[in-house]
Amino acid sequence: MSRNPRIYVAGHRGMVGGAIVRHLKAISNAEIITRDRSDLDLTDQHAVRDFFQEEMIDQVYLAAAKVGGIHANNTYPADFIYQNIMIEANIIHEAWRTGIQRLLFLGSSCIYPKLALQPMSEDVLLTGELEPTNEPYAIAKIAGIKLCESYNRQYGTDFRSVMPTNLYGPGDNYHPNNSHVIPALIRRFHEAKLENKTSVEIWGTGQPRREFLYVDDMADACVRVMGVEKEIYEKNTEVTCSHLNVGVGQDISIKELAELIRETVGYGGEISFDINKPDGPPQKLLNIDRINRFDWVAPTKLRDGLAETYKSFLIESNRRN
Repeated sequence: MSRNPRIYVAGHRGMVGGAIVRHLKAISNAEIITRDRSDLDLTDQHAVRDFFQEEMIDQVYLAAAKVGGIHANNTYPADFIYQNIMIEANIIHEAWRTGIQRLLFLGSSCIYPKLALQPMSEDVLLTGELEPTNEPYAIAKIAGIKLCESYNRQYGTDFRSVMPTNLYGPGDNYHPNNSHVIPALIRRFHEAKLENKTSVEIWGTGQPRREFLYVDDMADACVRVMGVEKEIYEKNTEVTCSHLNVGVGQDISIKELAELIRETVGYGGEISFDINKPDGPPQKLLNIDRINRFDWVAPTKLRDGLAETYKSFLIESNRRN
């Protein structure tokens, strides 16, 4: 190109989108295009069309989504399926209409069947029933994958998809009811520490196992995947151009995670488990053989990532206060 590439990061205010922006600014001279939600409603097809026609965008990172934990998914299923499908459909369609060179769609490991063989490879998609607690969100993310694949098949576009495992890190959502497990536990243990509580209660049995990826590692993986030439990408993924797992290749039980976060926060009380609350799937571990073919391995250890995440939580808490 005769000019620096113009890269649109949808969802730059979110944890993943923010990390992608940081990473791109650190390694390239690209012009990063962003819009706040108040300026551009991604569920509004006409607004998205006008935006793409005006901005002369070269690449898109589609990190915008409505996200939340088990409680949020159970409480707002219509919001999760509608908003995510509309965001994906509008951006992917307008990217095609305006001739975008390359697009990366960010999905979620919840797309895989509840009882899928572990670790879950890309080809187990649509081979079994989804976890009921987040089925609407998962269906929306599957739709995003299939949108990318369908535009690639019909129009020859270069739209790719990455499926991250559970993410955590700076910029996460610490809402007391609508957050994921790591930010929820960080906040709960931190508040218990300040209030001198003797115990902290956690949903479920603590036995399910989960995999966690530091968000800056995810950003690094996204940029790496976007930089691979189309022919090489297709050859090494063995799929139709879109669907690639991103994880660390090992998991941890919720009980072990809680103990590690308790240590990170410096809380000295006990941990109890409410076994009447849902556990979710017994295990969620991704097979990451395909992304490893691009010489990418997540560098951040869980203990180190949690320490950095807690530091960012404290900074944000102090800013709010």
